[in-house]
Amino acid sequence: MKQLPEAKLNLLATDIKRWGRELGFQDIGISGVDLGPHEQHLRDWLEPGYHGEMDYMAAHGTKRSRPAELVPGTLTVISARMDYLPGDTETVRILNEPDQAYISRYALGRDYHKVIRKRLAKLAAKITDAVGEFGYRAFVDSAPVLEKAIAEQAGLGWIGKNTLVLSRKAGSWFFLGELFTDLPLPADTPTDKNHCGRCTACLDICPTDAFVGPYQLDARRCISYLTIELKGAIPIELRKKMGNRVFGCDDCQLVCPWNRFAKPTQETDFLPRHKLDSSSLVELFLWTEEEFLNRTAGSPIRRSGYQGWLRNLAVGLGNAPTSTKILEALKSRLEDSSELVREHIEWALEQHLNPQAKD
Repeated sequence: MKQLPEAKLNLLATDIKRWGRELGFQDIGISGVDLGPHEQHLRDWLEPGYHGEMDYMAAHGTKRSRPAELVPGTLTVISARMDYLPGDTETVRILNEPDQAYISRYALGRDYHKVIRKRLAKLAAKITDAVGEFGYRAFVDSAPVLEKAIAEQAGLGWIGKNTLVLSRKAGSWFFLGELFTDLPLPADTPTDKNHCGRCTACLDICPTDAFVGPYQLDARRCISYLTIELKGAIPIELRKKMGNRVFGCDDCQLVCPWNRFAKPTQETDFLPRHKLDSSSLVELFLWTEEEFLNRTAGSPIRRSGYQGWLRNLAVGLGNAPTSTKILEALKSRLEDSSELVREHIEWALEQHLNPQAKD
């Protein structure tokens, strides 16, 4: 632990926030390591199995909610926010065109993990230049870290009814990253006021009714979970509800009133690549595995894997209006796909060939 006078620590905290903005972060906050009630909230969420197949959420004991157990010596956490909303995409239009593929806005560009981790490393280097060597670890959604709880404690926003961090000045279209440090930095004032009020827009809009109630998400029904985390078959009763959402879902953000304050990202790495914001379901479904690997290099979409990608697109095609092009695309993959994908193709064909199936 660095032994620094209080005045220097206060100045350092101010400098860290300035350096963070210079490095492309839109906001920086500092928190202590006591996450209080967030630990119990996590337990209450795990108990009924709302995490589904995400076993990693239940692993690591209390390290997830106690930063000093995950990284011994941690005294404060620097929490960083980086906006990602592409400013040139017509989100709602795509959702209203059922033959087009909707991909969550965060996944249209390059993988945010690498982008933010590099910036955090540069921020740590600036701190080192100022005070000498210090202990730190950088995390970007890559370890057992309660990053939303930390962001709230650091004053970056509050956790809304849709379980996302909301900012009065930036909405929710942003990524988070953290630097666990052994520096006794002055902590910012936690966000202790919830500004959701009586609004339930996010709960009401969810296509699959994944919200058990305010602040409680059953991931097993969430389209983001179904299209990314789930490795097996998508439950039949949820497939029609997915519409054309083939990787992630943004509905609960699209209707959030606070997102009227969200600003388009300045990061070119987060802008859409390979026309992923304007491609048809058929076009993406016909990608070969080589094309998938080439066009998703450095992209969060890689997480679904090629078979998961085809599975998701098959569901989208099953929900699209019937056309010769869609029927031919589905049939073309019946023989060369995995058992998992074939199951979803057969379901999709049934939606088109049996008129009652769509009822």
